[in-house]
Amino acid sequence: MRWYYLAKIIKGNHDGKNGENKTYTIPGRGSNIPRKTLVREIEKENKHPDHSTYEINGVKYVRGKADNKKNNNVNS
Repeated sequence: MRWYYLAKIIKGNHDGKNGENKTYTIPGRGSNIPRKTLVREIEKENKHPDHSTYEINGVKYVRGKADNKKNNNVNS
């Protein structure tokens, strides 16, 4: 089993066809973390409590929870 810390900062890589995030970067963990992996960690494993998921056209994405802090916005 791998151990991952709870990320305070998750950044989207804008690497999809229309600039959507297919992968994400977490400082200290690395880049190119697949969207599916992060969605699972947030929804099923309760990791990254400062972030949530949302769905557009049947595809789930990661976003920072609303808190007026710009540093934890995924696409800032």
